[in-house]
Amino acid sequence: MKAAALKNTISLLIICVVFFVFGFATWINAVLIPYFKLACELTNFKAYLVTFAFYISYFVISVPASFLLKKIGLKNGMTVGFFIMATGAFIFIPAANYRSYPIFLTGLFIIGTGLALLQTAANPFVTTLGPEESAARRISIMGICNKTAGIIAPLLLAAFIIKPTDGQLFKDVQLMDEAHKTMVLDELIKRVITPYTAVGCVLILMGLLIRLLPPPDIDKLDATASKDKAETCIFQYPHLILGAVAIFFHVGSQVIAIDSIIPYAQSMGLSLPEAKVFPSYTLFATICGYLLGISLIPWAISQRTALRICTVLGITFSLLVIMSKGWVTLLGHHTDISLWFMVLLGFANSMIWAGIWPLALHNLGRHLKLGASLLIMGLCGNAILPLFYGYFADHLGLREGYWVLLPCYFYLSYYAFYGHKVKTWRFKLKTV
Repeated sequence: MKAAALKNTISLLIICVVFFVFGFATWINAVLIPYFKLACELTNFKAYLVTFAFYISYFVISVPASFLLKKIGLKNGMTVGFFIMATGAFIFIPAANYRSYPIFLTGLFIIGTGLALLQTAANPFVTTLGPEESAARRISIMGICNKTAGIIAPLLLAAFIIKPTDGQLFKDVQLMDEAHKTMVLDELIKRVITPYTAVGCVLILMGLLIRLLPPPDIDKLDATASKDKAETCIFQYPHLILGAVAIFFHVGSQVIAIDSIIPYAQSMGLSLPEAKVFPSYTLFATICGYLLGISLIPWAISQRTALRICTVLGITFSLLVIMSKGWVTLLGHHTDISLWFMVLLGFANSMIWAGIWPLALHNLGRHLKLGASLLIMGLCGNAILPLFYGYFADHLGLREGYWVLLPCYFYLSYYAFYGHKVKTWRFKLKTV
């Protein structure tokens, strides 16, 4: 028992580090979106292609990743994932030298591909490494690692690419003649070379270090299928399929809340150097939600109840973002109050991911890895939903674009209260 507990502890520590890397690579995009918008002269819609290129890779690679992991094993798969991510980071060097937005998007797609491979390996392991009723606690611990990196990453990148005096430069660049503007923007975009070169080197180091650690063995975790479901098709688990849709809406709404908050703050008159801290505020609110969940689940409330509370809060805060108006001064920022409700969406989002995974993966048996891959495919919501927001932000306004959030949280509430209980379709699927 002690040996098993020690192995579980070591495995969780490994996955904590991996989730920290997830967060660092993911939430750094919150700074890239307004930065590329200026340096590459983009519309809101085109700027949100950053999230599209990064997250559409999850849809493309998740299922192939499950078969790759089955063939080469978890440790080799994680090493390959880190090396793929490093390749994407190094692509930022030629992209910056040519100020080529399509090359940047290619690099982001490759980083996302490696990250999808890592996520496909890590999430089901965390879910099944202990009692199902406390899975949300373990996922919340991983979430703290993820969001802590998310707080650090934008601030660290911003320290490299945004100087204190840039506020005036960003205003003046629009008034420059074309030749002068091109020279300034070329120099501006090259600031990403140093941080992304460093990121690529760290990712290679992580890929090498993972070889020296005892990786968690998930190959036997999906051998628990009940006999009556041993030959069931993966699509005959409605709670899984509906859960994948829930992941789609959850991650998309979460990325909108974090990656759009800098431009929304700028629309209130804040400069980019001042607005850059708001993604960190949102992620800090998420960490507060995680800590509350860890302290209350499962002895005070169930992970299902936590999911329900968070989805209802998501609906409430989304409506307040759209409808509330009035200027306040908080933490030294003079902004419209709706911006702080955007920050509070971080708290609402905290326990949704952790609540969906155990409900969606319940009793999948031998289909566990493939089921996890389907849930990871749902991360393409990060790619698609921000584009909808960008489109409506261009045509209706930044605040009005947040109407996109409401259908997301309404569906999440449906899954939290009812959808996860659906065990059979009303129509029949053939078993394969």
